[in-house]
Amino acid sequence: MLVRRARDVLRIEAAAVSALSERIGDAFVKAVSIILASRGRVIVSGVGKSGHIARKIAATLASTGTPAYFMHPGEAAHGDLGMLQPDDVLVALSNSGTAEELLTILPHVKRMGAHLITLTGRDDSPMAQVADVHLNVGVAEEACTLNLAPTASTTAALAMGDALAVALLEARGFGPEDFARSHPGGALGRRLLTHVRDVMRTGDAIPRVLPEASFAEALLEISRKGMGMTAICDAQNTLIGVFTDGDLRRLLERTDDIRGLSIAKVMHGTPRCIAPEALAAEAASMMEQLSITRLLVTDAAGVLVGALNTQDLLKAKVI
Repeated sequence: MLVRRARDVLRIEAAAVSALSERIGDAFVKAVSIILASRGRVIVSGVGKSGHIARKIAATLASTGTPAYFMHPGEAAHGDLGMLQPDDVLVALSNSGTAEELLTILPHVKRMGAHLITLTGRDDSPMAQVADVHLNVGVAEEACTLNLAPTASTTAALAMGDALAVALLEARGFGPEDFARSHPGGALGRRLLTHVRDVMRTGDAIPRVLPEASFAEALLEISRKGMGMTAICDAQNTLIGVFTDGDLRRLLERTDDIRGLSIAKVMHGTPRCIAPEALAAEAASMMEQLSITRLLVTDAAGVLVGALNTQDLLKAKVI
C-alpha cells in the first residue's frame, strides 16, 4: 500500500511537470525577454508553500546570473515594498491566483512601473489578469490523496522557475566560471576557480637535476623532494626529461649494474606537462586518464615552473 501510494505521488508530479512543456511558448519567451531587458533585479514573491518555492526560484536565479531575491508579500505591505524599484521585475506565485497578500501589493507594483510576471494555476485568475505576462502552472490534480495539500502544484511551479532560470542562463552566456564565482565556497567553486599555479610546488620544492647529473644524484633528489620523480632540465631550466620511481623499478628489472649510468641515458624525453594557467581540475583529469600521480608544470617556452601530485590536489580539495 505504501509503495503504491509513493509511486502514485511520483507519477502525478511527473505528469504535472511534463504537461508544462506544452505550455512553453510566446508567454514564456516574453517573460524571459522582460527579465533580460530589465536594468534592475528580479524579486520573487509568494505566500505559504508558494512562498517556499519562490525562495528557491530566487536562489536559483541569483546563482545562475540573474540577480534576484525573495520578498514576503505580507511584509511588503508593511514597508518591504520599498525593496522594489521601477526597473525591477516582480515574479509572483500563487496556485489559485487569489492570494490576498499578493493582490494587496500588485496595484502598487504596477503603479510604480515595475514589470509583473505571475505563475498561477488559472489563466483567468485575478493575478493573471493584471500581469504583464502570465505563465500557467496549473495541474490536473494534487498528489495529496485529499487533492488539497500543495504537492504537484508546487512541483510544477518550481519546474517553471527552473526553466526560466536556465533559459536566462543560456541567453546571458553564463558559463562554468561565472557559476563558480557565485559558489566560491563549495567544491564546484574550487574545481572551477583553482588553477594549477595555485597548488603547484615551486622554487626549491621542485625536484630537478641537470642532464649530466649522475644516477645517484638523481635518486637523491627524488628522495629529498618526496615526489617520487625528478625533472631533468638544462642550464636555462628548460625541461628536457623526467625520471620516476616507476622508471627505477623497471630499470632494475633490466639491469643489475646502474653505477655507471647518467640520468640523461635513462630519462623519459617526453614528460607529461601542464601549463600553470590550466585549471587544477584539468590536471586531476589528466592524471586520471594517463594513470599517473604527478605532473610537471611548464610555461609557454618549455621552462619548468612547478610540479604537483595528487596529494597537492587533495590538500586543495580539488579532488
